[in-house]
Amino acid sequence: MKRIFFILILLIINNLTMAQSIGNLSGWVVDKNTQKPVQGAVVKLLNTKFVTATDSLGKYQFKSIPTGQFQIAITSLGYITYNLFNVVVTSGNETSNTIELTNADIVLKDVVVGSSKKTVRTATLETPLSVQKLTAEEIKSNPGGNFDISKVVQALPGVTGSASTGAGFRNDIIVRGGAPNENVFYLDGIEIPVINHFSTQGSAGGPQGILNVSFIDEVKLSSSAFDAKFDNALSSVFEFKQKRGNPDKLQGNVRLGATEFATTLDGPLSKNGKTTFLASVRRSYLQFLFKAIDLPIRPNFWDFQFKVTHVIDPKTTVTFLGVGAIDQFDFAAPKKATPEKLYALNANPSLDQWSYTVGASLKKLVKKGYWNLAISRNHLNNINEKYEDNLNPIKGEKTFDYASNEIENKVRWDITKSLLGLIL
Repeated sequence: MKRIFFILILLIINNLTMAQSIGNLSGWVVDKNTQKPVQGAVVKLLNTKFVTATDSLGKYQFKSIPTGQFQIAITSLGYITYNLFNVVVTSGNETSNTIELTNADIVLKDVVVGSSKKTVRTATLETPLSVQKLTAEEIKSNPGGNFDISKVVQALPGVTGSASTGAGFRNDIIVRGGAPNENVFYLDGIEIPVINHFSTQGSAGGPQGILNVSFIDEVKLSSSAFDAKFDNALSSVFEFKQKRGNPDKLQGNVRLGATEFATTLDGPLSKNGKTTFLASVRRSYLQFLFKAIDLPIRPNFWDFQFKVTHVIDPKTTVTFLGVGAIDQFDFAAPKKATPEKLYALNANPSLDQWSYTVGASLKKLVKKGYWNLAISRNHLNNINEKYEDNLNPIKGEKTFDYASNEIENKVRWDITKSLLGLIL
């Protein structure tokens, strides 16, 4: 009996070990210009035997493949081959992504001569030199980035951060010498004015990014030759594309960073998988860290993010999304009072700030293109107060008092069509 029990235990352990060494990978392949699904595209995991093709909805899926990092190559007749690097497959959540293929007849090819190898670089006609992209895996693996998108983009060519201005703790993004408030940010086609915690009003910079990297599929930076639909950009346009929720099962992850604790969930909201969601909550533990090292300041933040996607029909999709943040900056008496700590205690104002952006977009595929209708609202509430003694505030000794509310309601409608090989 003991021998049978021992064998059963070994079988269970073996099955668990096997289950932890395999995972799933899926995604969607669409035409970049028309957003229509690309059927029959060949999707291959390089240096492996795994290969598949997309279905009528442009979806591909690999089931029960070994965990690890892969390079994906997507080929289809009439399109430039697309390579996606460092795609991580885990035994828990199913990894998914959306890939846009570019038509072969609208790509420039530059051959760099002067070495034994020929290097081919592709660039689109409309933005030949000024477009740069980052994937979620590149953001996660960036050394020193701490999963913060606002920090990682500062490493891109032509982009500098606030370190050059002496404030290295902030995420002020400076593109080709422009001011931080000259950049605009779009999340799935909806403009978001605030992307950092404790942001300075009128500028998107701050010490910690709001956007959760677990939501992000791709970040695109255009530092010149902006699309016509981005009419209020001076220095750059950042486009953040979010992932789709898993249409098959509920899944999630928990992430512990250097400054915060984050929880993310995604999955279906309908049995047929046409309605999916992503949702996340992040909580700072900086206030506990600062208390442990006896600093008199107590920064504290929360942020929230969600996305709900519903496929009405193969040509029509509606998306609801939101992102919000709560920032608080308070004070506490240090255990050991030093001149430096007392200065920090009374030289800074307290901060009570919150912001949110909510919106809905309707995307419709039309002949040789698509149109998108977006309605959004953003709100920033900012209160700053400073007293002669911040620990014992007296109304008559208030030296700084600032309160502000900014509210914007926006409606955008843009259409993208291909005409004679040009994107209009």
